Amino acid sequence: MKTEFDITLSSKDMYRFSMYHAYTGSQGIISILIAALCFFAAVTTRDSVEWMYTLLYAGFGVVFLIYIPCNLYLRSKRQILASDVLKHPLHYRIDEEGIHTSQKEATADLPWDQVYKLVSTRHNVLIYSTRVNAFILPRDQIRKEYDMVQQIAAKHLPTYRLKVK
Repeated sequence: MKTEFDITLSSKDMYRFSMYHAYTGSQGIISILIAALCFFAAVTTRDSVEWMYTLLYAGFGVVFLIYIPCNLYLRSKRQILASDVLKHPLHYRIDEEGIHTSQKEATADLPWDQVYKLVSTRHNVLIYSTRVNAFILPRDQIRKEYDMVQQIAAKHLPTYRLKVK
């Protein structure tokens, strides 16, 4: 069993990965909790403090909700524009041995026993090599190969490292 395909990442794909990674981790959860706390403070104290404090609480809530997504969006744009590797298509071959990537003369192999986890989101398939680094496979670019990727991964990864839809 094997499948091969080419992937060209866009800033949108990188942004979706960054958002997934940020909001499934502690940074995103904490920022949402702080924003909720700020909005709660704005609502509950609006009659007991000056209106400026109420606006300040609401403003902090908006900042915590908006800052991370905007920062991730700008960082994703810069990362795609600055990287020669990400501007060109990457060729992937997924087989019984692992994930093989190549671009021009450069190649990289990731054996199945070194795959940290494989996650399927609505828009991407993320093959993590570490807790923070992943191969990003946009689902719209691997529509035909998705089932094969899922089957091969299910055969080689324990279920706790495989999160597919």
